[in-house]
Amino acid sequence: MEEHSQGAGRGQVLLVGGTVIDGTGAPPAPGTDVLLEPDRIVAVGPGAAGAARADAVRVEVGGLTVMPGLIDAHCHITFGEPASNDELFFHRPRSAAMLLAAFNVPKLLRAGVTGFLDADCIFDLGPALRDGIEAGIVEGPRMASGMNALLTAAGGTAGRLIPDTGTLGYAHVMGDRDEIVRTTRQQVKYGADWIKVHVTGSLPNRRGELTVWSADELRAVTDTAHALDTPVVAHCRSAESTLLAARCGVDLVLHASFVDEAGVEALVESGAAVAPTFTFLANLADHGAAVGAMSTQVDLFRGEIRATAEMLRTAYDAGVPLLCGSESGFSLTPYGHWHAREMEVLVDALDLSPLEAISCATRNGAIALRRPLDSIGVVADGAVADLIVVDGDPANDVRVLGDRRRLRHVFSRGRAVDLDRPWPERQPLAGERVGVWSERLLTWDLVNP
Repeated sequence: MEEHSQGAGRGQVLLVGGTVIDGTGAPPAPGTDVLLEPDRIVAVGPGAAGAARADAVRVEVGGLTVMPGLIDAHCHITFGEPASNDELFFHRPRSAAMLLAAFNVPKLLRAGVTGFLDADCIFDLGPALRDGIEAGIVEGPRMASGMNALLTAAGGTAGRLIPDTGTLGYAHVMGDRDEIVRTTRQQVKYGADWIKVHVTGSLPNRRGELTVWSADELRAVTDTAHALDTPVVAHCRSAESTLLAARCGVDLVLHASFVDEAGVEALVESGAAVAPTFTFLANLADHGAAVGAMSTQVDLFRGEIRATAEMLRTAYDAGVPLLCGSESGFSLTPYGHWHAREMEVLVDALDLSPLEAISCATRNGAIALRRPLDSIGVVADGAVADLIVVDGDPANDVRVLGDRRRLRHVFSRGRAVDLDRPWPERQPLAGERVGVWSERLLTWDLVNP
């Protein structure tokens, strides 16, 4: 592998005889050569070998699958895998958060992720990390970044932990329309690729999440961002919020929980894309007990997947682009482990074919990276050279893409990633985790039953 890395750094790599899944949904093409060089696929198919220079590194991949690298459209790279909102908001100093992000982001490459969107980051660290990756200071996939998520005083998913004004963690609380416009402009000024809005939030004594933005407030974001050539992504965990977001010009809807017919119609009319991000819910429902997660919400989360999947299939059939996001960055979705699981849920819950699900995780990811379709996330002449080589048949079973042991090669920007290194390990930072005195109250009756 080291030889391949050095050769790819100097020039061309010829992948010989693999089965190509091109990311467009087309059937796999066995025995196909692919010629790549730094940041560009030169040729795919019969002409690839003839176009290779004499010093091209030849890599035999017969019996393996060559396909685009995964693009994770919902990854919180600056969060550092907290187990609670308390840890996320109060145990992440700015300097430590950036160190953790730089430590964790190479894991994505080694899991086959060659591009990702971090729509909202703590301390507005995202653009600096993105620029560091592009400058070669930090090893990582291509990255698109937002900054702090815009919230109203009603809050977001963290409820009363969110302050009434100002910033905390990933949140920036808006006071009025003027502040919404000013903050949106400032985020674009300081490098945001996307503007993130939490359209829904968790409120006391209310079931689920409620819409906490008005149409006028949300349009203030989209109108201002679009005037500065910047798209808007929205967290929406209700049918009402998805409808509102689509009607107000949001470009990418996260979750779209419980979306209904009116919401689907609005999504189709607006041209918005959806990243359902079922992975967090599925992990908690299926595996939460193994790590001591709360079991009270298991049925609720399974129900949310079922209730949302049917209408999202309708949206998909009507032409709404679906993107794959893992929501990696929490203790239930650690970096480098679950980036491929969304495809499994799309196959199981939406009845997409494996090739359709792969397209959602590759070709459609160009939307998250703000790239033209078919310029990235595909295996095609002239596309960027972000590829993975897998021991298995993802066209038959997408689960093989979640097993890092099956990755034989990862090429990012045409250069090979060293997969032979030990997986990064570290010790907890001082104060990183919440310390508890006990799991339950030590009552007299407990000691004296």
